[in-house]
Amino acid sequence: MNNSEEPSEDTKERWHKDPDNLIWGIFYYNKEDQRLLPPKIIPIMGWTVNFANRNSVLLFVFSMLLIIVFVVFMSKFKN
Repeated sequence: MNNSEEPSEDTKERWHKDPDNLIWGIFYYNKEDQRLLPPKIIPIMGWTVNFANRNSVLLFVFSMLLIIVFVVFMSKFKN
């Protein structure tokens, strides 16, 4: 599959149901899936990070750093 192509719904469903795409049952890891935030196994729970996708991991790290900076900034502002 070309990176610019959107995977078919059948392919997404196959990835979604494949237990081999989970590490320890909780971390999504699928090298074929190029989506930044694929849905969780239980869709009502939201989205997850694809740890096989570099851009997805960078988005996760950036988000965590942004939260940490915000918390530190607000704690200094409070005192």
